Amino acid sequence: MKQVAVLVGSLRRESINRKFADSVARLAADRLRFVFSEIGDLPLYNEDLWENPPEPVLRMKRELAAADGVLFVTPEYNRYFSPAIKNAIDWGTRPWGDNSWEAKPAAIIGTSPGALGTGAAQNSLKALLTVCDMVLMGQPEVYFVYKPELFDAAGDVADEKTRAFLNRWIDRFTLWVELTSEARTDAQAGP
Repeated sequence: MKQVAVLVGSLRRESINRKFADSVARLAADRLRFVFSEIGDLPLYNEDLWENPPEPVLRMKRELAAADGVLFVTPEYNRYFSPAIKNAIDWGTRPWGDNSWEAKPAAIIGTSPGALGTGAAQNSLKALLTVCDMVLMGQPEVYFVYKPELFDAAGDVADEKTRAFLNRWIDRFTLWVELTSEARTDAQAGP
């Protein structure tokens, strides 16, 4: 089973994007192994910190090295993706010559209570991911409008249409990761 590093761009405890990501992970459990990579403890990117790299940065880079693909789950802040995701991406591209994102199959999802979901945030993130050499799945897209009644008390998707929609997306993402991920070696285990 392919392993996917999941980066959730909302850091708050009651994040609907974290809840959404957890729900999608449970739906995908028979097809993909989702491993959540904590990004809230990463310091703001500062090139000087590579003199003595912070452990959270090294941990994230190890998690990315172990992953066959990456899933970004982003909220929308002022029509843009979250600064936490940008910070994680910056750390992952460095030091020079050690780009953790290189050739990784990737996808973006997100949710918001607003009518457009996180469409603007996802569209702005797409440009950055391709510059960082990720192999981005373009379709299908998930601009999910969060409604609590779509989920049960355990956070599982309760609505049948929503479950069918998300399962179709998971099937496509699973295929994307299988078709585009490169074989890993022990040498790629990261720092």
